[in-house]
Amino acid sequence: MVNRHTALKIRKTHRYLGLFLGIQFLFWTISGLYFSWTNIDDIHGDHFKNLNYQPQAFSNLISPSSLNVSEGVNTIELRDVDNVPYYWVNKKQLYNAIDGSPKNSITQNEALYIAKNYMKEGLEVESVEQITEVGKHHEYREKLLPAYVVSYKTDEALKAYVSVNDGKFQTVRHRSWRWFDFLWMTHTMDYEGRDNFNTTVLRAFSLLGLITVLSGFLLWYTSSPSIRKLLKRRKNK
Repeated sequence: MVNRHTALKIRKTHRYLGLFLGIQFLFWTISGLYFSWTNIDDIHGDHFKNLNYQPQAFSNLISPSSLNVSEGVNTIELRDVDNVPYYWVNKKQLYNAIDGSPKNSITQNEALYIAKNYMKEGLEVESVEQITEVGKHHEYREKLLPAYVVSYKTDEALKAYVSVNDGKFQTVRHRSWRWFDFLWMTHTMDYEGRDNFNTTVLRAFSLLGLITVLSGFLLWYTSSPSIRKLLKRRKNK
């Protein structure tokens, strides 16, 4: 059995570790509860989307091999931009799929057309703006820029994003997603970019958390009357 001085050290270590880690443990618990009690499809904004949307079919399209692409065609996708078909070639250039002319960017009205296809009916547009850069904590981080931001008149501060260069509907953001994103940051402890699960801070707190739990077990062992009685009996045999 450890002596009284050692037991006091263990108790003090456990107490201060608990105090130091308590706030982060609280964030982990709150965020874990939020994640487990929310529907991930709602977080993705599926209830704001037109999930039945089917891109329209086009005919009389020119062959991709006839496009003026010097390096050749490696990847190609078909885009519907305001009822006009476009090829998105090599992930960097739009070409009119009927006459082959290049298109450097989509207009604001074209972005509204694209957003309308992917969003559910009845949503009223409040504003449209173009963004060219975002920070590491922005809700549109790590996606194609520049982009149009279509804001809607809703209690959820709903926004849809359409990338300018390729005319693709990118994503939806709303209040519940933003809460999820904030709590995700506290869960991963990536306070720079939010999405890195291998941060040094997270690793350090995880190890300290393990030490705190182990010190709690050790504290129970050193202070338990039952353990003391059991060890005393063994010693007297």
